[in-house]
Amino acid sequence: MVQVAFTSAQGDVQTVEVDAGATLLDAARNGDVAGIIGDCGGFCNCATCHVYVDERWYALLPAVEEHEDAMLDGTVCERLPTSRLSCQVVLTSDLDGLAVTLPESQSL
Repeated sequence: MVQVAFTSAQGDVQTVEVDAGATLLDAARNGDVAGIIGDCGGFCNCATCHVYVDERWYALLPAVEEHEDAMLDGTVCERLPTSRLSCQVVLTSDLDGLAVTLPESQSL
């Protein structure tokens, strides 16, 4: 199992556990994390699953691919250097304890 801490823009923390191999979006949906929508079903076509990855974890993630990069340029909220689409982050045991924050426009 991989544990992920989702922090809302208001500072509320919700910790979710999910099987390795699931995406960060899957973890958010399984844990009913408010503000992670994933309108496109996880196909990197909508950017409604935008998160800010904690800096200490960001370097452990695979590089942003071209399509995700383009989608991140079109998000409603500010793109930061640690922005990722949660549908593109596959959780591995190395990411156990991962911490992400939701952009304010996605926090409910």
